[in-house]
Amino acid sequence: MISVIIPAYNEEKTLPPTLRCLLEQPGDYEVIAVDGESDDRTCEIARAEPRIRLLRAPKGRASQMNAGAREARGAWLLFLHADTRLPDGALARLNSFETDLTIQAGGFLHRFSGTDWRLKLVSHLDNFRCRRTRIIYGDQAMFVRRELFKRLGGFPDQPILEDVAFCEKLVRVTTPILLAPPVLTDSRKFVKMGVWRSLTRVLLIILCVELHLPVLPRAFFQDTR
Repeated sequence: MISVIIPAYNEEKTLPPTLRCLLEQPGDYEVIAVDGESDDRTCEIARAEPRIRLLRAPKGRASQMNAGAREARGAWLLFLHADTRLPDGALARLNSFETDLTIQAGGFLHRFSGTDWRLKLVSHLDNFRCRRTRIIYGDQAMFVRRELFKRLGGFPDQPILEDVAFCEKLVRVTTPILLAPPVLTDSRKFVKMGVWRSLTRVLLIILCVELHLPVLPRAFFQDTR
């Protein structure tokens, strides 16, 4: 079974299409939404669907995803951002990997919604980086076997780049696989912030991670809704 863990904070706009897409998927899975003290309709939306378990945790993706993982029952943990949709058949495909112990972790290639060429460039750069390094970002629907996740200590308790920090430990013990077709992330936040500004942010993050430069200040990771 797969435990799909969705960290959410004030995601009333993007959570409904993510859940519709998810719950239409065939497969053996449970869904755990972990709210980070939202003050909009996020919890109401999650409670309206009986197939979803709603948990609460202090705001922060690491805190919320670790809380969901502690309550998970599946052999696989799949961490899905509230604004990201899985491709058709993704969960059934992951179910089929359960007996193949050569596969311990992975994620999906990525693309943004919309037709803006600059957003396509962001996804192209991210996919190129991920193919080369196997460092999977959070919006790529990272999945990992529950026992391995526990053995590695889960996501480190840090406010930003928890996905990168975890994957740096992960790639020391296994080679994550990359699946296509890609997940689809809502581009609304990138557009609202400004595509060129968002692209610059992505390039700087990649540069800091690749060259092991000091982590960018938290103010750089603006919380756009």
